[in-house]
Amino acid sequence: MTVAQIIRQLFGSMGITMEIFFVTLITSLILGLGLALVRMSKIKLLSLLAKFYISVMRGTPLMLQLLVVYFGPYFIFGIPITQSYRLKAVLIGFALNYAAYFAEIYRSGISAVPLGQYEAARLLGYSRPQTFFRIVMPQVIKRIIPPVANETITLVKDTSLAFTLAVAEVFTVTKQLVAAESSMVPFVVAGVFYYVFNLLVAMFFDYLEKRLSYYQ
Repeated sequence: MTVAQIIRQLFGSMGITMEIFFVTLITSLILGLGLALVRMSKIKLLSLLAKFYISVMRGTPLMLQLLVVYFGPYFIFGIPITQSYRLKAVLIGFALNYAAYFAEIYRSGISAVPLGQYEAARLLGYSRPQTFFRIVMPQVIKRIIPPVANETITLVKDTSLAFTLAVAEVFTVTKQLVAAESSMVPFVVAGVFYYVFNLLVAMFFDYLEKRLSYYQ
């Protein structure tokens, strides 16, 4: 099989990989913000629950979490597992996992905003939501771009863990081609794909960081 044929074989699976990436990134960024706010809540029980959730998600392997999400409905509730649920389980597992990491990133960014800015906003008549979205969040976004970029790059590589549930993303199809062709070429093609994908991600965040620089 030629390189062009291998690329064609992997082309369809690249779409699945990108779907996992973008769905996970969007949902986990949203869930992460909500989780961070719960983690910083003055209600002790909610804060402890969020802290425990984050600890579990960050302290256990993503592969294990994917298996729990996939087999959990059957073993706990007796719900039959369908073929179509494989991709859904991957998306759910990835989103829940990365939300925990992004929650801690948000929390560190919010905590870094000086308390004096909250007091100044209150004196100017801003409500709590107005203070948060107009004054705090713009600064938080600027501060958290580097760690978010690092997690996003990790996410690109972690999409390969979807092979755990036999989802036909790039890495899964690559392994099948290597076994069928007894060749390392599919690994090289997959490596180039992941590298270029990560390079584009890094360039995007570098551009975003420069655009939001206070010194420009």
